Amino acid sequence: MSEAPRFLTLADVAEVLNTSSAQVYALVRRGELPAIKIGGRGQWRVESSQLEEFIQRMYVETRTFVDEHPLVDDRSD
Repeated sequence: MSEAPRFLTLADVAEVLNTSSAQVYALVRRGELPAIKIGGRGQWRVESSQLEEFIQRMYVETRTFVDEHPLVDDRSD
């Protein structure tokens, strides 16, 4: 069994999050998802632990949003 890699490419992160690499790049550039830039060509890498922390933060933010913006069913019975 191989151990999960410590660092992921933006494409790997996009696959985990089921989104596009462009969206992941935007998250990184806005500072929402911590990443490092390595090598002469400036390839981005996201540490697996940072991705997990980001996911947990998004759960908390989503719960807060849902709590503050309850779904109101305007249909009459």
